[in-house]
Amino acid sequence: MAKSYWLINSNKTEVKRFIKNDKSINGVFEYMFIDTGKILGPLGKEPPLMTTTVSVEIDLAREIYVRLISQGWSKFEEI
Repeated sequence: MAKSYWLINSNKTEVKRFIKNDKSINGVFEYMFIDTGKILGPLGKEPPLMTTTVSVEIDLAREIYVRLISQGWSKFEEI
């Protein structure tokens, strides 16, 4: 499975997971899945409830990732 990159909002209530689509063709069609989830209970005690998944081109995923960081989201390790 591809490495995933996680972000959490400043309220610690929502997460985003960025993961490369393993079926992408390098250099031709590269896509990332962006999953959105809600934190239920204390952080790290239970995995987040993933509610939505979108597939976007890798360049757009990078833009979204950078924009979220600029809006106060933080990087964190996989749950």
